[in-house]
Amino acid sequence: MIEQQLPVNAMTVDVEDYFHVAALASAIPRSDWDNMEYRAEASTHRICQIFADAGIKATFFVLGWVARKSPRLVREIQAAGHEIASHGWSHQLVFNQTREEFMRETRDSKALLEDICGRPVEGYRASTYSITRRSLWALDVLCELGFRYDSSVFPIHHDVYGIPDAPRHPGVIKAPGGESIVEFPMSTSTFAGVRVPVSGGGYFRLLPYWLISSGLGKLNRIEKRPFVFYLHPWEVDPGQPVIKTNFRSRFRHYTNLHRTEGRLRRLLDEFRFAPMRDALAELKLLPAT
Repeated sequence: MIEQQLPVNAMTVDVEDYFHVAALASAIPRSDWDNMEYRAEASTHRICQIFADAGIKATFFVLGWVARKSPRLVREIQAAGHEIASHGWSHQLVFNQTREEFMRETRDSKALLEDICGRPVEGYRASTYSITRRSLWALDVLCELGFRYDSSVFPIHHDVYGIPDAPRHPGVIKAPGGESIVEFPMSTSTFAGVRVPVSGGGYFRLLPYWLISSGLGKLNRIEKRPFVFYLHPWEVDPGQPVIKTNFRSRFRHYTNLHRTEGRLRRLLDEFRFAPMRDALAELKLLPAT
């Protein structure tokens, strides 16, 4: 049972297919994407149904590649009352792109989503949380393109992403060029002095449910702060093709896919959720709509 006095948390979905993920990139080149079995529509519909059953709305960070292939899917997400935000275009790691490439892809994705939805797209999330110290310049691009908020910074140590000493809670940050943008970082909690990622995704599948729930509950009940939770449509699709790749990538991508839906339904019954923009408006970091 949800405690009504808890903060409103941000529920988010990164809309991409299984063959887009960085963990499988070495086995599936971008030139093969059009030839892969496309499952993003069915799995995204599944997530929308789970949310409908729980009576919640969320923010869907849609990959431009998916939006171009499935514009009706984007409209269906919006028609269900969810917020549409940008997940870039081609799921490239930001720090592997030039500023010009990032500008072009991010601008094109935003424009496509706005054309489909007929309203401004205010939020952005980088593929694999790849706004790091190497790519803070990307915040300048987001400001230039008119984004109101970002959710790309993960304040942890990781072999691919992360800014370990970044702020843990939502707030206004300065881009290197001096402009400001609201950042809703991926959520962490502390156990015995160790910072643990509890935002969702692979951590939600790999770590014990009690640890995730405890960490999120600590953020709400003790720190009195909202958290952000994320997942991908392919994480509720245990029947997806199994790609041959290295052990670490297989472990990260495929472990406990069959448990995601049950755990998600349990989480939705335990905490309060809303689209990210609404959660930021409740914090007065964005104006209420």
